[in-house]
Amino acid sequence: MAIKYNGDTCLILSYDFVNPGKGTAFTRTKLKNAKSGKIFEVSFRSGESIEEASVEYRKSQYMYNDGVDMTFMDNATYDQFTLPLDNIGDMADFILDGKDLIVVYVDSQPFTIQLPPKMDLKVTDAPPGNKGDTATGGSKQVTLETGAKVNVPLFIKEGDVVRVNTDTREYVERVNQ
Repeated sequence: MAIKYNGDTCLILSYDFVNPGKGTAFTRTKLKNAKSGKIFEVSFRSGESIEEASVEYRKSQYMYNDGVDMTFMDNATYDQFTLPLDNIGDMADFILDGKDLIVVYVDSQPFTIQLPPKMDLKVTDAPPGNKGDTATGGSKQVTLETGAKVNVPLFIKEGDVVRVNTDTREYVERVNQ
């Protein structure tokens, strides 16, 4: 969600509702300034009102990464635009060339992306599982087709397709195709 705070547009990265034993309840938030990229914490008292910023979600196609920026194409207008890697963060590990995804526009400017909560990705590199390690529910680290590394159970092998939670970067299940 995007809000207006002190005249600037900010994205809420995380929030925590706190109800202390004494005093009034409040919400502790971590905000990111849409223009400067600065991250800071703010606490809002219960009942305090805030102004919501205009946010749009548009389907766009990922084109390429030049090491500093990622280039996308708007599927409706075919305009190309770039987003700094800093705005995308760890989500860049799950983006495949040529795939459609959702770009978040704040105040009519592209700001970041939104990944689906779960994605199916192919395992490109997997070390062999060691026999006898299963008593503790062992796991191993594999590399996915996007270059991301995740921990999976020992029975996953190269060529398998796995479902990954993009928020927690955790293995969910093996996908049969």
